[in-house]
Amino acid sequence: MDIEQRIVWIRAEIVRHNVAYYIHDSPTISDAEYDVLLRELEVIEKEYPALVTQSSPTQRVGAPIVGSFASVAHHRPMLSLANAFTVDDLLEFDARTKRFLELDPGADISYCCELKLDGLAVSLVYEAGVLVRAATRGDGATGEDITSNVRTIRSIPLELTGSTHPALIEIRGEVFLPHDAFRLLNSIRESTGEPTFANPRNAAAGSLRQQDPRITASRGLSAAFYAVGESSDNELPSQMQLLQQLRIFGFYTDPNTAVFPSIADVIGHIERWRLERNLLPYDTDGMVVKVNDFQLQRQLGHVARAPRWAIAYKYPAQQVETIIEDIIIQVGRTGAITPLAKLAPVSCAGVTVSRATLHNQSEIDRKDVRIGDTVMVQRAGEVIPEVVSVVLDRRREDSCRYQIQDLCPSCASVLVRLDSEAVIRCVNTAGCPAQLQTRLEHFVSRLAFNIEGLGGERLAQLVDAGLVQRPGDLFKLSAEPLLLLDRMGPKLVEGLLRMIADCKVIPLARFIYALGIRHVGDRSSAILATHFGSLSAVRGASVAELLSVHEVGSATAESIAQWFFNHSDTVDDLLGAGVIVEDTELQPSRDVFAGQVFVFTGGLERVNREQGEGIVRLLGGVASGSVSKRTTTVVAGPGAGSKLAKAVSLGITVIDEEAFIRLLPADVVNTLG
Repeated sequence: MDIEQRIVWIRAEIVRHNVAYYIHDSPTISDAEYDVLLRELEVIEKEYPALVTQSSPTQRVGAPIVGSFASVAHHRPMLSLANAFTVDDLLEFDARTKRFLELDPGADISYCCELKLDGLAVSLVYEAGVLVRAATRGDGATGEDITSNVRTIRSIPLELTGSTHPALIEIRGEVFLPHDAFRLLNSIRESTGEPTFANPRNAAAGSLRQQDPRITASRGLSAAFYAVGESSDNELPSQMQLLQQLRIFGFYTDPNTAVFPSIADVIGHIERWRLERNLLPYDTDGMVVKVNDFQLQRQLGHVARAPRWAIAYKYPAQQVETIIEDIIIQVGRTGAITPLAKLAPVSCAGVTVSRATLHNQSEIDRKDVRIGDTVMVQRAGEVIPEVVSVVLDRRREDSCRYQIQDLCPSCASVLVRLDSEAVIRCVNTAGCPAQLQTRLEHFVSRLAFNIEGLGGERLAQLVDAGLVQRPGDLFKLSAEPLLLLDRMGPKLVEGLLRMIADCKVIPLARFIYALGIRHVGDRSSAILATHFGSLSAVRGASVAELLSVHEVGSATAESIAQWFFNHSDTVDDLLGAGVIVEDTELQPSRDVFAGQVFVFTGGLERVNREQGEGIVRLLGGVASGSVSKRTTTVVAGPGAGSKLAKAVSLGITVIDEEAFIRLLPADVVNTLG
């Protein structure tokens, strides 16, 4: 096989594996094997640049956009949908459709029902099977050119698959952020002191409009498709057949779509999904009901801005009303100032909510949030609740606008707002008690050193007594000064010191995470540990060496290098206090779990969730935080809840912790102790 044949074969293989992973939820190779193929392609194309094509998998991420996004006129207007909020609205839609088609009121119409994903509508244009343009919906007639960013989304084909496709076709769908990617993104932003996104839709919108496609590529966006705008070929007979054709072309379509012979069946389907939709790995806010037959759709046509043949049923929003009792200022470990609303406790989406984020001063000003206000609060996407809006007609006459004070509530330093950030910060990094407290809380947290018994109050007691001023001080504590503190008896002191001593040996990935480096979360810590293998290699890495690591961008690389340059004494102090950082020895070279997707849930004893996920990845498998159709095995312990229930409903293999351990090679089992 010559070079040209090899490069064609690799591209075809990558496309095939992408379709299996993103479209059919059935991975055919491990992530490590996929990366090997992609790296080989990158090497060949670098050596033979004349062989690079626009649709090559290596060309997904392009150069940053200069200036604003260009305007794009849609071939056909992207119409919006009329909304239904009640069963009566659906019945009226059915009756109206029959009247327009001059059908008997008792006649049945075949309807296609699609879950309404809560994302951003996009239009993709393919010429000769190759993606040439992507645009937002905009006002329906004109959108923004987001081609560079859309190309980074791996569930979107750069070139259509299948044997035949139109010379020109415009595909329409929705870009969204799955829950796992959303939680990871917010976790990273929270750990670096950046404001978190309120919900997956906001995060997806912000990700699609980034000037730098590399940022979009890092966000984990996905997309589902459901319509064709312009096409040089004749249309298919029905909506369901169109969806089948889109899958052949390489697009993801909602697998829960179904066709029903009557509006009564549609209503039953909508009711069944009212609760089931909460188990999905992405957000949905309704159900789109379409006349399935395209000939009937053409007869029905459309009104000014919406088709007559479709309607969007909207489920009730997960919003509740409550009162802001106070506004509390929280100082993060990077100095970020976050205002939190203290709420009169209220039940929202099955959870009692007593606090909600107000994000920053700009958001407070935009919504004009005041202490004593009656507000609407929402909890979407399993995130920190947020204040959506103020109920102005219930505002007290004596209310005053809220303004964050100019001084840090912890150390009284002047707060600073950088031009490039919406966040206000306390820049007294070394002397701010609140920053020290939150850094230490992060340091002892479950994903870091995991020192049980050192909660917020206990840490605050140690800090206030002057016993702990930096992380290394925790490992230098002795019984005598601890016994002088309030509520510190001999047994408690003995137990605390024993727990601290037991945590002195720590894997490299968790050690990196514990340091609290800006832009570095638990996932990127694991990636760094796998790539460099040892602490000395990580702390000595240059920015260029860090940039060579998969998924590490320029901001992260610079942050890591700068942290180790400025805080080398912190690391030395920890090592001098007896902390032992274990090198990363196991490499993801074995394929014991190749092609398998594991989910861990419930209480596990010998192998906690983080260890289990790490082992799965090391043995060539995929570890996921949520159950889906592509999940092959769920490892469940006591207290497993919704994930276990969903696995059972989908017929997925469920095993306990001991059964999982029996699947492991002997050398891996020996590392568990």
